[in-house]
Amino acid sequence: MTDRKPSVVLGVGGGIAAYKVCEVLRGLTESGHQVRVVPTAAALRFVGAATWEALSGQPVATDVFSNVPSVEHVRIGQQADLVLVAPATADLLAKAAHGVADDLLTGTLLTARCPTIFFPAMHTEMWEHPATRDNVATLRRRGVVVPDPDSGRLTGVDTGKGRLAHPAEIVDLARLLLADGDALKRDLEGLTVVVSAGGTREPLDPVRYLGNRSSGKQGYALARVAAARGANVTLVAGHTVTLPTPAGVDLVPVSTARDMREAMLDAAKEADVVVMAAAVADFRPAEFVHHKIKKTGDRPAPIELETNPDVLAELVSTRRPEQIIVGFAAETGDDTADVLEHARAKLRRKGSDLLVVNAVGDGRAFEVEHNAGWLLAADGNETPIPFGSKSQLAAAVWDAVAAIGRA
Repeated sequence: MTDRKPSVVLGVGGGIAAYKVCEVLRGLTESGHQVRVVPTAAALRFVGAATWEALSGQPVATDVFSNVPSVEHVRIGQQADLVLVAPATADLLAKAAHGVADDLLTGTLLTARCPTIFFPAMHTEMWEHPATRDNVATLRRRGVVVPDPDSGRLTGVDTGKGRLAHPAEIVDLARLLLADGDALKRDLEGLTVVVSAGGTREPLDPVRYLGNRSSGKQGYALARVAAARGANVTLVAGHTVTLPTPAGVDLVPVSTARDMREAMLDAAKEADVVVMAAAVADFRPAEFVHHKIKKTGDRPAPIELETNPDVLAELVSTRRPEQIIVGFAAETGDDTADVLEHARAKLRRKGSDLLVVNAVGDGRAFEVEHNAGWLLAADGNETPIPFGSKSQLAAAVWDAVAAIGRA
């Protein structure tokens, strides 16, 4: 007997961004979810029913008079593990906030008792209108997850806040809510957060550099989850795999360890929480060679190295008293100590409030979609973080940060 597939209701609003939701549907079905698409009538003017049915393998209807004996406006919501609405137009947000149930989707929203998440998409003026802001506040107060929209190109020539989040981000947050329905509670509202991500590159010549295997995925997950939980987030990103900037996050790109130091110290001045998740190179070439170093002889000339600044230690030494600082440690055991012993010593040296410890190597931590480890606190508390997505680890970190803030 096979395990039951998680059941997701994918509500589609009548906005031009509906075409992007095809990628959301594909991402959910390919990761093992059973998805029932419930569009509004207006949504079908952008993407037809045949497309949704072909991608989901499920029938599509918009009104409560289809398949009446099954009472679908009640049954669909009752059987759902998650309701996801994208794009959530101003009209849909208003109906949901006021309990209007004039079609299959809005009826489903009233009957569902599972986690619900809306991804807004509309023009900036509509998003910023007091009516929309009040409707969003009402939904959030009821426990509905409503992340802020992205900023960027809208329809026509307009640019601003109101763009639908990237499909990969929508899928990631949906999977996080399915794993933990409380993972996106809005407990970071009003906090200013700075997160670093990715690896630094230390140039040797115009072609080569010293670097590391960091993909940046964990730092991006931390920024994405913090923004969804209400924080104002700045992401200082070194070199990463190709990753979309999380919706509502300000991106500061950097390259070297010294670039990272300057950007982090500047951003941390006004931050309530600083998370140093980047993999900063410990060393850099002592000299940059302005031409490509040629291969001559059997053995290359030795490369002299010098030590890079310790960004985390400097952040701790210049912190404000109320500021919370989280460090990351990618560790391996050796002849002198195991992973946790090395991590405890690092926490004592660095002086951060929390240290997230990852055991690396053999397909762990770097360049993968999942993570695990331990969360060490300055008070001596140690919490295992079970194997899961990097967004699940991010949620565990923010839970710990919020607990410190409440203490």
